[in-house]
Parts: sequence; structure tokens; C-alpha cells
Amino acid sequence: MPKKVMFLIDKSDDEKDSLDALRSTLGLSVANHYSHAVVMNHTLSKFDDYNAENLEWVRDMEGEVYTTEQANADTNDLKYASLEEVGKMLREMDVIVPYGT
Repeated sequence: MPKKVMFLIDKSDDEKDSLDALRSTLGLSVANHYSHAVVMNHTLSKFDDYNAENLEWVRDMEGEVYTTEQANADTNDLKYASLEEVGKMLREMDVIVPYGT
């Protein structure tokens, strides 16, 4: 049975960790779960083609990648969500995965 999953991606010493979490979001989507992520408390560099394609695939699989930082929405086309909106979304999830430090 498909689950609703949210990855909470917090700042890490290495941006690669955040990008790994986005790949994990995609992986669960491919495994037939409704997988979402939210990038919190940090700004990511402009996505290369590989990571931009992963974002598209998450969306194609009925997921979404949100951010609490407007710069991520502007630079990488992540969907902006306030902390209050994130809190409301978390109430609907079956599984919440904290990712980062």
C-alpha cells in the first residue's frame, strides 16, 4: 500500500547530502509512494541538468519538492512553502524522514 512520505532536508556541511535526499525522494516515488521533500534553513546552488531532471521526475510521479527559502524557489524552481504550510503538510504524512544535521 502506498505511503505518503516527507523528507525534511536540513542544512548539512556538504550540499551533496541535500541532493542525496532529493534522490531518495525520487527513489520512493519510483517505489510507488507519494514522496515529497522540503529543503529547510539553507540555499542550494543552481541545479545541474541531472538534479533538475530528478526534480522533474519527482513531480511526474505526483510528488513535490518544497522549500522554506525563497532563493531556492527562484533559483531551482522548488515550490515555496512557509513553516506553517509545512506543518500542515506533515500532519497528512504517514512517514516523516529527517535528513541532515
